[in-house]
Amino acid sequence: MADPATQSPYISSSAGGGPSEPGSTPIPAGGRDCKGTSSQSCAVHDLIFWRDVKKTGFVFGTSLIMLLSLAAFSVISVVSYLILALLSVTISFRVYKSVIQAVQKSEEGHPFKAYLDLDITLSSEAFHNYVNDAMVHVNRALKLIIRLFLVEDLVDSLKLAVVMWLMTYVGAVFNGITLLILGELLIFGIPVVYEKYKVSHHNLPAHTLFSSLFSHQLPEALDPPPNTVKIPAMDFVRSSCDACKFKAVASSEEKCRHIRSLHGPS
Repeated sequence: MADPATQSPYISSSAGGGPSEPGSTPIPAGGRDCKGTSSQSCAVHDLIFWRDVKKTGFVFGTSLIMLLSLAAFSVISVVSYLILALLSVTISFRVYKSVIQAVQKSEEGHPFKAYLDLDITLSSEAFHNYVNDAMVHVNRALKLIIRLFLVEDLVDSLKLAVVMWLMTYVGAVFNGITLLILGELLIFGIPVVYEKYKVSHHNLPAHTLFSSLFSHQLPEALDPPPNTVKIPAMDFVRSSCDACKFKAVASSEEKCRHIRSLHGPS
């Protein structure tokens, strides 16, 4: 049997957990195999699990600021302020570079020339691919809507009615922007928190988990005196139950003796 210290830190993508095939890309422990899934799914997974902190922080911060702005101002005001902020940055940088070039008498050219020369035209083939992908989702949504509203399945239609009835109470408390803000906080918060603090004892038996709850040591300020006999938690519970049973039996015997003393010897 191989020494655990010399084993590879990577795990196989097979269900049996066997060794990885030669030439295959190893998967880090705790990572996710994106083989067989779309690149969009892997990008979303890496985004919400904060694989790239800068990228996720930029997306999270920008979207949160947008939602908070929409909650305080109208859509027209938010869009106008964003365009004004972007124009302020680009115009200021353009004027600054022009002044620097005039002072230094250099011919660096337009500061955004590299971006202006980029080919951002959308080909007809790419446009048709995007349209076809969108049509698949649109047709699926239309088919689902027709099936629910025309009561193809009574149970599914009743489920939709119950959900919509519950959403009336949610709408009375929150508006759409508030729900979007809460949803974004949950999407970007719960996955990374779960991955960081998830319990590694989910496969242990129940009695082992119960015993582990009492295995934590007390801090030094709360430690008992050195000569105190420490009783395990389970033994303490068992001895307490035995003491309760003994008290119950003793109290019943005392009641019998009291009754006999009242009635006298038979």
